[in-house]
Amino acid sequence: MEYIRQSMTFEIDGPSVLSLGKFDGLHRGHELLMRYMKQKKQEVKELKAVVFTFDIPPRERVQDIQSQVLTTGAEKERLFEDAGIDYVIECPFTRQIMCMEPETFIHKIVTACHVKYMVVGTDFRFGHKRRGDYRMLEDFAAQYGYEVKVVDKIQENNRDISSTYVREELMAGNIEKANDLLGYPFFVEGCVSHGRQMGKKVLDIPTINLLPPEDKLLPPFGVYISETEWKGRHYPGITNVGCKPTVEGENPIGVETHLFDVSEDLYGEKVRVSFLKHVRPEQRFPSLQALKEQMKQDIEYGKVYFNMGKGVQKN
Repeated sequence: MEYIRQSMTFEIDGPSVLSLGKFDGLHRGHELLMRYMKQKKQEVKELKAVVFTFDIPPRERVQDIQSQVLTTGAEKERLFEDAGIDYVIECPFTRQIMCMEPETFIHKIVTACHVKYMVVGTDFRFGHKRRGDYRMLEDFAAQYGYEVKVVDKIQENNRDISSTYVREELMAGNIEKANDLLGYPFFVEGCVSHGRQMGKKVLDIPTINLLPPEDKLLPPFGVYISETEWKGRHYPGITNVGCKPTVEGENPIGVETHLFDVSEDLYGEKVRVSFLKHVRPEQRFPSLQALKEQMKQDIEYGKVYFNMGKGVQKN
């Protein structure tokens, strides 16, 4: 898969099936769009599946609102690759793009990507003052020689599945509900960084540490049952999200994970930590010994969850 970043100049070699949107979280609603694109690729062998999105949520520029995302650009890359996408165009949301008339946008995207099929949701908007929508795409289809597939929203509990819905459940601590809406476990991806090694040297419970970027939305501070992927292998564990209030000093907000019965040195390695179940809120303990005793209880709870007994790696 080719990921085109920070460029307004792009061109796809050959005909394409294109989908456009923010794609934050790549949830079950987005999966319908990906499924149609894959279907078209099977029907028309020379087609390339292309996703067009922006580098920041448009409202950051339009409303000057700093927002956090369910999936960072780097995290989206693998999700799109797993979905069978050939090209992802992550266009910078500049003032020029923001003020571009929707008719001009259609001409630019269709010409540059040799679009033969488009697949969009009913809520898709584009162009200056959000004047463009799927109806406008349909109006220009004959002129530019493409077909439009409009995908209706799917619902859960009489509500459209959307990134906003996922975000609300995640922020409320309903991790299992958020995972159901996503269609996969919410995760944080990054390189294992060096911490203060309190877990290994003081508590005798080694951990790996991730420091997510500031724009990454995290679940409420607390302890979660988790599963960590490294080089295609999956390790059950327990994860704390927060700033370690029991440990003296200022601690950055991080994702700290203890992997059950694992001794590998993962410093500098890229891993994915997936959240499966909320265990308890983060809290300040009266001593490090009290924290250690609680961590042992958390670990035992996690092992029961995975039905590990004495500890067996989950593949």
